[in-house]
Amino acid sequence: MNIIRCYAPTNDSNDDIKDQFYERLQSVIEKCPRKDLTILMGDLKAKVGIDNTGYEDIMGRHELGERNENGERFANLCAFNKLVIGGIIFPHKRIHKVTWISPGHTTENQIDHNYINKKFRRTMEGVKTRRGANIASDHHLVVTN
Repeated sequence: MNIIRCYAPTNDSNDDIKDQFYERLQSVIEKCPRKDLTILMGDLKAKVGIDNTGYEDIMGRHELGERNENGERFANLCAFNKLVIGGIIFPHKRIHKVTWISPGHTTENQIDHNYINKKFRRTMEGVKTRRGANIASDHHLVVTN
């Protein structure tokens, strides 16, 4: 089993910084044997949106909001590496999708995700946030069953 935890640059970051992050992440993924279960998780600042056209085999249509540039980059990385985006393949109430709320409580996003190799997709039974978990963060705990 391989577990990759990452923290992506913001959507407003310089393209060179984002390119470097995704190149390093791709390098780490490539070191994981394809036969092994690989779980990727983290704050990817990636809003992949509900339009899964061209990505039907790796994502559902249960995300909040519209795709941003980081979401496009990450959807491409997942498609290339056959990683399923767990948080958006299962329908849940909005309260169980929001992973981050801005300090002023004016913005809610689903930017933290858990990903798994497509061949292990059937082992994933659900992904949702748990509000109220004492994790000392402005993000909600993302739980995968």
